Amino acid sequence: MTIKKSKGFTIIELLVVVAIIAVLAAIVLVNVTGYINQGKNAAIKGNLSTVLTNAAVFYDSPSQGNGSYTAFCTNAYFTSPSAAVTAAGGTAVCDVNAGGTSWCACSTLKVTSAEGTGSTFCVDSTGYKKVTVATCDARCVTADAGACTDS
Repeated sequence: MTIKKSKGFTIIELLVVVAIIAVLAAIVLVNVTGYINQGKNAAIKGNLSTVLTNAAVFYDSPSQGNGSYTAFCTNAYFTSPSAAVTAAGGTAVCDVNAGGTSWCACSTLKVTSAEGTGSTFCVDSTGYKKVTVATCDARCVTADAGACTDS
């Protein structure tokens, strides 16, 4: 009697290998998604920090603000970084108080291990920059103060 030796893998062996690869891919995908969101949050924070610098330039410019923030939120000094915030997945909000003497800008952040659900990043004309869990509407109460609050 002769025994045939077949070359190759059995279907069970192939299924086990595919299952192991699928589990490893799922683990990697979860970690990569978290890192992508952290990168997006860094972009949002960086762009809102740029708004802080741009506001100082706008305020001091004789042809732009000329000592007032009144038109700041509609100017390219805000709208350009705001577009980058939106591209990173945030939602930028800008408000100027009634007298045009102060402003507040805020954006939602992606959920990561560092920033929980409902986190926002807020900057204002006083130099304030902070992440807090509150809505942008609650943080930028500019009708009164024109500054971020930690509500």
